[in-house]
Amino acid sequence: MRYAAVLMFSLGLPAQAEQITASRLDALPVADVIILGETHDNPHHHAGQARAIAGLRPAALVWEMLTGTQALRMPERRVDAGLVAEALGWEGSGWPDFSLYFPLVQAAGAARHYGAAVPRAEARRAFAEGAAAAFVGDAVAFGLAAPLRPEDQAAREAEQFDAHCGAMPMDMMRGMVEAQRLRDAELARVALLALRETGGPVVVIAGSGHARRDQGIPAALASAAPTVGVLSLAFLEAQPVAPLWDLWLVTPPAEREDPCASLQ
Repeated sequence: MRYAAVLMFSLGLPAQAEQITASRLDALPVADVIILGETHDNPHHHAGQARAIAGLRPAALVWEMLTGTQALRMPERRVDAGLVAEALGWEGSGWPDFSLYFPLVQAAGAARHYGAAVPRAEARRAFAEGAAAAFVGDAVAFGLAAPLRPEDQAAREAEQFDAHCGAMPMDMMRGMVEAQRLRDAELARVALLALRETGGPVVVIAGSGHARRDQGIPAALASAAPTVGVLSLAFLEAQPVAPLWDLWLVTPPAEREDPCASLQ
């Protein structure tokens, strides 16, 4: 196992969390799986991810934004952002413009690309029936079969309520939490698949919430494959309240309208 120190954490939090500067992105610690968490519309985060990928030279990239079928359409020639976006069917997907993500594709070179997006039908099933019912992998191994501790459940529901601007009924948040658990587990499952098929290292591109040590992809990996070395790095727009990642880097925020303004 590489970079064993990142597994030495208590209650899901890293033992030696650290804020870093951009210069550290050129030579990150080596791990089997490296999660690069982002705010999806922030160009500073994508520039940092591309820089990290260039230094890591991963064998594979796993994308929250792509389904497995889309990832198989990644063209061999990746010199034109428009052509790559068209091949992937990016337009209309709901994600920010592909021009933000194209530098990551270029930095990855000949790496294999894997998609871990959860189809809407499975997300709806998780919302209604629970993550374990919708997961295609081993729900027990990935920690989906057991219910969350009551205090953890309450905290996650409160986070989901805030993330949705307080505009959705609180009684819907249990389903939102289950959908999030499903996405974390699927990202972890595909990361392990990529590691087995390529030998790694594997870089995972996902939102910073999925990169959290206490409840995101790292927690699912620790449950399913505890000997796999994991490094979690988050690109953030403000200082975190708690050290939920192994490493984090604070950037200027993206220019955007208040996402909650229209819901007030």
